Amino acid sequence: MGVEIERKFLLAGDAWRALGTPSLLRQGYLNADPARTVRVRIEGQAAFLTIKSKNVGAARGEWEYPIPVQEAAELLDQLCERPLIEKYRRRIDWQGHTWEVDEFLGENAGLAVAEIELSDAAEAFARPDWIGAEVTGDPRYYNSSLIRLPFSKWNDKT
Repeated sequence: MGVEIERKFLLAGDAWRALGTPSLLRQGYLNADPARTVRVRIEGQAAFLTIKSKNVGAARGEWEYPIPVQEAAELLDQLCERPLIEKYRRRIDWQGHTWEVDEFLGENAGLAVAEIELSDAAEAFARPDWIGAEVTGDPRYYNSSLIRLPFSKWNDKT
């Protein structure tokens, strides 16, 4: 089993927009239960089936498998819960780490977050000036939660 240790942050300002190259991601959930998620994702000419366990702090189990893009497209179009998640992702290298900045589209337009994957929950890392408040433990920001309650329907947009 792989373990993903990830912290998530809101963005401060828009200096991040000048960094990295945006790539369109389209993803959906075959199962969005908080105890376990099963996600299908297409990014460019690659597709993956990803299974994740429940979050325990910033860590959770993760299993990811490449699948044919055509099959991923069929799963997204025919079986995944709605709405699908569409977003632009920028991968930004910053002082020894890679930040993934996601700018959401569709019903989640207006939401942008940055994630950093760590090798250990206590690992130190430098925060760029464009990193704002941490939202790691807030389930509203989980992609699997954004299909149940999209950002456009939030009353309190932090």
